[in-house]
Amino acid sequence: MPVRIAGTADGGCELGDTGRPLAMAAPAELDLDPPAVPSWDESVAAAEAFRAAPPAGLVDCFGCGLDRTPDRGLRQHCTPVPGRNVVACDWTPDPALADPDGLLPPELVWGALDCPGNWAGRLLGTQRQGAVTASLTATLLRPVAAAAPHISYAWVLAESGRKHTLGVALATADGELCAVAEALWLDPRPAA
Repeated sequence: MPVRIAGTADGGCELGDTGRPLAMAAPAELDLDPPAVPSWDESVAAAEAFRAAPPAGLVDCFGCGLDRTPDRGLRQHCTPVPGRNVVACDWTPDPALADPDGLLPPELVWGALDCPGNWAGRLLGTQRQGAVTASLTATLLRPVAAAAPHISYAWVLAESGRKHTLGVALATADGELCAVAEALWLDPRPAA
C-alpha cells in the first residue's frame, strides 16, 4: 500500500496520513562542524567493504538495502574508514529519483542523510541493531544532482544510554558539502 508523502507550507514534508503523519520534516539551520570529507578512494573502499561483508540485521531498506535497484533505493553502503572516526560510502543517485531539473527532491536528500547515521552508531558507537531514527535535523546547503558522484559520511557526536546523536554529511566527489544533519537514534527498549 502506498504511503502518502506531501510538502508542507514551511518547505518541509509529511509522511503518512494528513493530520496523523508518521514522520515530519522541516528546514533547519545547524551549527555543526563536520569532520573533513573522506576522499573518493576511501569512500569507494568503504562501500566495497560493506557489500563484501554486509553488517548483521540488514533489511530491504530504501536507504541502504543491498537488494534495491538503483531506481528503487538510495543504495548507500557505509562502513568505517580506516584511521578515521567516520563511516563513508561513494554514492551516485540514480536519475530515476530526480525531479524534472535533474536534482534530488529535498525529501530524498533527507532520506540520504538517515542511513549513514545508523551505520555510524552501530559500527563506531554503541547503538544496537533495531534502533530507530527519533529525529533528524538537516540543512540543504546546495542542490544534489542525480547521476553525479557524491560522498556520504557520518560520525558519532554523543551517546547516553539508549540515545545516540550522530552527525551526517553529504558532499560532492570533490569534497564540497551539499547537506549536513544531526540525527537522534534510539535503541529498542530492553525486553522485560
